[in-house]
Amino acid sequence: MVWYAKNPINKFQGDLVHKSIVKDPGLAEAGEKRIEWARRHMPVLESVKAEFEKEKPLKGARIVACLHVTVETANLITTLVAGGAEIAVTGSNPLSTQDEVAAALAARGLHVYAFRGENDQEYYDCIKKALEIKPNVTLDDGADTIAIVHKEQPELAAQMFGGCEETTTGVVRLRAMAADNALLYPVIAVNDAETKMMFDNRYGTGQSTLHGIMQATNFLFAGKTVVVGGYGWCGRGFAMRAKGLGANVIVVEIEPRKALEAAMDGYRVMPMLEAAPLGDLFVTLTGDINVIRREHFELMKDQAILANSGHFNVEIDIPALEKLAVSKTDVQNNVAEYRLKDGRRLYLLAEGRLINLAAAYGHPPEVMDMSFANQALAVRYIVEHGRGLEKKVYAVPVEIDRRVAELKLASMGLKTEKLTPEQDKYLHSWQTGT
Repeated sequence: MVWYAKNPINKFQGDLVHKSIVKDPGLAEAGEKRIEWARRHMPVLESVKAEFEKEKPLKGARIVACLHVTVETANLITTLVAGGAEIAVTGSNPLSTQDEVAAALAARGLHVYAFRGENDQEYYDCIKKALEIKPNVTLDDGADTIAIVHKEQPELAAQMFGGCEETTTGVVRLRAMAADNALLYPVIAVNDAETKMMFDNRYGTGQSTLHGIMQATNFLFAGKTVVVGGYGWCGRGFAMRAKGLGANVIVVEIEPRKALEAAMDGYRVMPMLEAAPLGDLFVTLTGDINVIRREHFELMKDQAILANSGHFNVEIDIPALEKLAVSKTDVQNNVAEYRLKDGRRLYLLAEGRLINLAAAYGHPPEVMDMSFANQALAVRYIVEHGRGLEKKVYAVPVEIDRRVAELKLASMGLKTEKLTPEQDKYLHSWQTGT
């Protein structure tokens, strides 16, 4: 049985088997077609899936996957199911769920609690419905499932093998929990794998953020001043793509080494207060709160555009913007106009939520192929080794990271150089010098 999202969640009761909360079950066929399209562009994950189908390493695992419900995520879920896992899927952002994908997964008999446009109450209720399968593994994109388990259902933690976290924002939260000795089970920081961070964050976020902004506004980057908040991998990727389209890029960064790197990459570097009067477009990609605040809004030029590509909608101080505004108008889909007392207009995109998923498709499948292969293999590692791990945040084992890179290279028809015995000996000795 599938329930439409318009039915109140608190009326959804009874046996959870084959029941879901989705926008429209009739979208399942369209979702299957899109999932299949993405699958053809995710060869690394397909390789992992074939291995999982043969070995069933996840048999007995009950997984809550709180992720962006996209076509790429659907292929990760399919891989985990092939490995023998029972899955409950819920969205990790109110505006990132692709309703046809949620319907397709529900039609397959999975527990799916996700629909685009959830309010805050519905969002958290969906996560809590997913937790009713009593998981022993959590997959997160922002650490909200882990937060609910720790705050409201700590008894679930006792049965956990562990968890995985996909985002910079979530890893920051989890490291804070570990530092406070509050983390109740081990978690692998999938975000920090090099084959995730360097490619998904840089090339995926770089391209998809541009796509979301252009989809929402048809913005011309050439000749415009674009202010990039944050120069981590996501900021690097977006700045590079904006520059490639002819934008004049300013980088705002708190970390001196990253600021120096941005300067040497050819960008202007300055505090947000200095950048505020200059920018035509402002994009935050930091994982922190209130990167753009009242004092910045007060200096911005008329018709400046504000967008966020960090996980949560806290990087732009929306309450402060609303207090400054005398009116708010939705001028088109994903574009809200805030008119200030002096007549200036500021435009906020997609309610300050992830612009690349709220207004576009998110990352291309080719980069999510590596991220989700890491995720699937990290889940296997957690199932097999989690009970012996300490309650802290772990890096993805290097052998998993290297294997994903090797599989991706092979899928592209590329080969690496091999060390000769002489070279290998030289790298492992100290006697030979000049």
